[in-house]
Amino acid sequence: MPPTDASADTDDLADAGSSPPPPADTGGEDTLDLHLSEELIALFAAGENTATTDGDLLDAVAAWSPAPTPVGSFRLVPVRLERDLTLINRWMNDPAVAAFWELAGPETVTASHIRAQLDGDGRSVPCLGVLDSTPMSYFEIYRADLDPLARHYPARPHDTGIHLLLGSVADRGRGIGTTLLRAVADLVLDHRPRCTRVVAEPDLRNTPSVSAFLSAGFRFSAEVDLPDKRAALMVRDRTLRHVL
Repeated sequence: MPPTDASADTDDLADAGSSPPPPADTGGEDTLDLHLSEELIALFAAGENTATTDGDLLDAVAAWSPAPTPVGSFRLVPVRLERDLTLINRWMNDPAVAAFWELAGPETVTASHIRAQLDGDGRSVPCLGVLDSTPMSYFEIYRADLDPLARHYPARPHDTGIHLLLGSVADRGRGIGTTLLRAVADLVLDHRPRCTRVVAEPDLRNTPSVSAFLSAGFRFSAEVDLPDKRAALMVRDRTLRHVL
């Protein structure tokens, strides 16, 4: 579990709670350098499988197939610091994002947060969310049952957690966060047969985030007191995935 509300930046975050509004000129800034590099395009075209870097704890996130969504084809691409750090750090310095992630600052701050996951045992995989060849979001897919979060709720083996931020101001407030939350939860359930639940813990004060999870098929399970916040425990059950 990261030290901040890592799942809060979904739809209307800029208007939620105490989050400061993003600067008016940010809308065009994060259209720079967003398309996949030639290296990534070549990797996809060749069908290269980098799953071994994930170990077994999350069933090879790198090999998960793209998901069709109403807004385009979406896939998770595990982060490589040398390729992705500048972009992710730019997102972390957006005031609306920084209000919950608390990772604003130089690239070393973002790098330290991501490197801790990359150098770990594979229980958390940081990923770019790529929509129609454009990196536009950041996800962390993690084993909630192996995370400190498990001390605060009745975890089940292979519970899998999601943290999300949307990078572009233009993508917020129009339902894209909800669409991607549903798509990623479906990817987890499709590719992790031992996982019966996908969980998240947005800050309880961030009502737009909680609403986005509810609209994405999650249910509100409980309020939990975490070291850094009071959170809404959101759960998407495998048994209810085609109902909610």
